[in-house]
Amino acid sequence: MKEKWSFKKELIRKSIHLLSIIFLVSYVLVSKEVNHKVGLLFLSFMLVFLFELEYARVELGAKIPFLKKLWEYRRDKEKDHLGAEIYFLLGSIICLAIFDLRIAAAAMLMVTFGDLAAALVGKKFGKTPLPYIKDKAWEGFLAELAVDFAIGIAVLRQPINGRMWWDTSWLPAGEPMWLIIVVMAVSATVVETAVKKLDDNLLVPVIAGFNGEIILLLLRGYF
Repeated sequence: MKEKWSFKKELIRKSIHLLSIIFLVSYVLVSKEVNHKVGLLFLSFMLVFLFELEYARVELGAKIPFLKKLWEYRRDKEKDHLGAEIYFLLGSIICLAIFDLRIAAAAMLMVTFGDLAAALVGKKFGKTPLPYIKDKAWEGFLAELAVDFAIGIAVLRQPINGRMWWDTSWLPAGEPMWLIIVVMAVSATVVETAVKKLDDNLLVPVIAGFNGEIILLLLRGYF
């Protein structure tokens, strides 16, 4: 009974995290209609708004309808601290401000869907413990790696006539950037798996994105 409840709660919690895709979509739409800086300012506005909600929740103990129900699914370590969405948005702003858009988008999607796959598969089907890492299973690790790799294949592609594939098509097009895909997928999976006390919503996109950006610059001959 306890295991079923735990899996259900984890499923709901991770499903709520899918709302973080709104950050990426918002940036892409605003930056396309206006410019890159305004896109980042819009995300900064969202960050300030979330800070205000967290202040009301943590400092004032406010019981906001609807949000109160969502807050019940936070991890224990988030009860009196900033929630995961704050760290994810901070990581997203860093990635979008510094990295190539393909790198940033892939990093953000990896931390969202990769973490989802690792948690759900690991909790439901995990039977083979990872060595030296408590409460982690090979099944969850491999599920995340597969999802991150698939995201990389979909997003990390060479431009077509100087344009990204999503500007011209609904389906991925252009040659996959295999080395960057492998480096980012492995980086995201390893960091998410190894981190216990720090927040992976910040570490995964920044570290995976940084590694991917370095490889991209090396391939372009910047070093």
